[in-house]
Amino acid sequence: MTSVEIRTLLQPPSVHEADSRALAHLNATYHSLDDLEHGTDLDELVEQARKELVDLDTKLAHSQSSVDAAIVETREKAATHLNTAQELSLLRHSLADELAFLSGELVSSLDGPEGAPTLLEDLETLHRSLKELESVKGYVQVVEHALKLSEAAVEQVRGTESVVVSEYEALQAFVVSVATACTKVDTVASQPDLHILAFLEGIVERTWRDIKSVLSSRLLEAAEKLKWPLEVDYTAAAPENRKAFETSFGHLLKLQNIGQQIRKDKSLAKEGLYAIQALVQPIALRFKYHFEGTRQTNRLDKPEWYFTHIANEAHEHRPFMESIVQSLVASSEYRVINAWREFTLQLLPVLERKLRRTVPALLAHPPILAHTIYQALAFDTALRDEGFDLPGTSAATPEDKEAQWEGISELVLGKKEWFEAWVEGERQFAMDQYLEIISASDAWLIADEEEDTDHDVRVAERELRPTNSARRMKALVEQVTDRYSPLPQYSQRTRFLIVVQLPLLESYHARISSSLDAFETLSSSLMRAVPGALGAGDGRGDSRRLTGGVEGVQRLCKALVSAQYLANAMETWGEDLFFLELWAEISRRSNLRTKAEAAASLPNPAENEDEPPEGTIFEELVRHYKTLVNRAEDMIVHCVTGEVETGLKPHLRDASTQTTPASGTAATDDIALAQTLLAPLALLSSHLTFLRGALPRTTTTALYRRIASQLGAHLLQRQILYRGRTLASVHEGKVVLAEAELWVETARTALKAERARVEAPWRAYLLAARLLAGEGPEWEKIVEATFGTMSDTEWEETMLEGVGLCEMPREEVQQVLRRRADCER
Repeated sequence: MTSVEIRTLLQPPSVHEADSRALAHLNATYHSLDDLEHGTDLDELVEQARKELVDLDTKLAHSQSSVDAAIVETREKAATHLNTAQELSLLRHSLADELAFLSGELVSSLDGPEGAPTLLEDLETLHRSLKELESVKGYVQVVEHALKLSEAAVEQVRGTESVVVSEYEALQAFVVSVATACTKVDTVASQPDLHILAFLEGIVERTWRDIKSVLSSRLLEAAEKLKWPLEVDYTAAAPENRKAFETSFGHLLKLQNIGQQIRKDKSLAKEGLYAIQALVQPIALRFKYHFEGTRQTNRLDKPEWYFTHIANEAHEHRPFMESIVQSLVASSEYRVINAWREFTLQLLPVLERKLRRTVPALLAHPPILAHTIYQALAFDTALRDEGFDLPGTSAATPEDKEAQWEGISELVLGKKEWFEAWVEGERQFAMDQYLEIISASDAWLIADEEEDTDHDVRVAERELRPTNSARRMKALVEQVTDRYSPLPQYSQRTRFLIVVQLPLLESYHARISSSLDAFETLSSSLMRAVPGALGAGDGRGDSRRLTGGVEGVQRLCKALVSAQYLANAMETWGEDLFFLELWAEISRRSNLRTKAEAAASLPNPAENEDEPPEGTIFEELVRHYKTLVNRAEDMIVHCVTGEVETGLKPHLRDASTQTTPASGTAATDDIALAQTLLAPLALLSSHLTFLRGALPRTTTTALYRRIASQLGAHLLQRQILYRGRTLASVHEGKVVLAEAELWVETARTALKAERARVEAPWRAYLLAARLLAGEGPEWEKIVEATFGTMSDTEWEETMLEGVGLCEMPREEVQQVLRRRADCER
């Protein structure tokens, strides 16, 4: 029984619960007063309950005595168990102490801080030491024997005039036997920490290097007598010196041939030609003295010095290599080796070591890093131009005889961190140049006329006078092209194109587009209606001055010629062989196509690798720039026609304004023109004169045709077709004709062009004016032919005979004729 149950049973009886139960019993037994009268006597029931209470009290007393006795007994047992537990705990501690003492008795005294070891322990220790010493003695004897064989092999070569390597072969055989024994004996194999095999193989390699060093020293001694590493005049050298050189050179070739036979794991591609390696050593020492020490020639900002030094060495010794050394190589087993190419190849590690040490220090200096890379690219180009490549060298493996030299620049460009650092430096430099160009005070001035030395430039481009910023942008982009065109890998060129070159053209495009947006904002109706809106001054002075008149058109022309000049330049660049090859390679390689697709300024390359690419690499950017050109042309046309039409409003509204005789027109003396016409005529003349001087002839002609067509249509509608309810008289028709002729004459004077070309956009307006001013039999004949039943062909002939023009449909001619007061049709 749990303690909770015990506590529950010890609780006193609940009076409330007893009352509830009694009440429930009474309610269940007696439902009414009648039940009390006729049922069991209540007194008897109470007496029965009293007896039950006495019985229960007796039982309670007996139970209470039993509980008290159980509690006393339980307490006695608990005390007994507690004493037993304490005795057991003491017994456990004593057993633990005894166990610790017994364990200490079993441990050797060598492990303790005090006490002497036992005799058995001393014997075991000495036995282990003896076994270790015997093992060490065996290893020492093996190493001693290998070292003696190594010394004997070197002395054998040093002491003879020929190439004998029997002692070296004995050393190799001994190392092989040791390796075989190590694989069989478990005790040796189970102790890899001694590295005996690796140590012996190192002795073999060092011995071979010492043998090669002995023969290389002989070759260098003989070469010094020929004034090597200076330029060698072999014919002027003494015969015995030449003989010593040839013999020493041949010994090294023979040693290398022997080494390839007895050292199966070494190939010519890994080791290079021993004899030429020896000749490179003094050159490498001179290079280290000048460019890796503390002398003034060792400067980080002058990489061209050490590149030029190596290039000069390769160039100066080329005759000696191609004549004397090549003949010695051709008489050996290495006749396929080109001596000069092999000599140049052995010079390259000197530069590689220099670059690996200096480039990390240049990462914090982008200009010097870029200069170093350009010098490396120039060095690669110079060597390739001289005919250097991997075929004919020890680096050309038999499996890849057509291998090409990647260049010394690949050491820098092939490492992603260095290449990205260079590209980022170039990008930052180019963007700084771009910001300097567009921020110059004369950036948006139209450049002065200069002679173009490029005979391939199209005539339209030669006539185009760009802004200074456009011309400098073209030069900057071409400069960027010159900087990355020598890169050997197409992936590197693509990266440079996307990261450095395209953002320049995109930024300039955005700059021109934003200027056109600003022009539209300033010239919008909102700006005119809300003075001071968008920070444009009072809305009447500044915005009108910036966007109105010739000054406003001049701003649009600057944007037009800038965009057109760059578009023409990109079309020319796209046809260049460099960009054609780059675009073809991008379309052919999947990884480059992925990069091109991610660049929004590049067109989508061909999906099929076998198909030749369509378009050029700048096709998408040219389209964007052409869009700017078209937008600028639309704005010029809108600006000029809007201003002229605004100037015409007083003239068209009030025909009774004071007039003045028109000078230089075909009108008669009795025809006077309103002075309100002079202002729009002068405005058109000034605009056309500026456009003729600022834009190429083809562009000016196209803009003039659009301007004249819109103005002619406007005058035709307002002056003739929809002049109101008032019909024109013959005199008024002659005034309109005189004005039309004056518009054409004004345009001809401004453009300084032939009358027929200038008149073309005005012909519909001129035809209507001549019809409105017609009189006499000719006019009546035209009216009769237009409204009669004459065929269209005959009607056109009549029109040509009567007015010299037929630029309008018959229905419109009828509408014009009806604007005459004397036309009764």
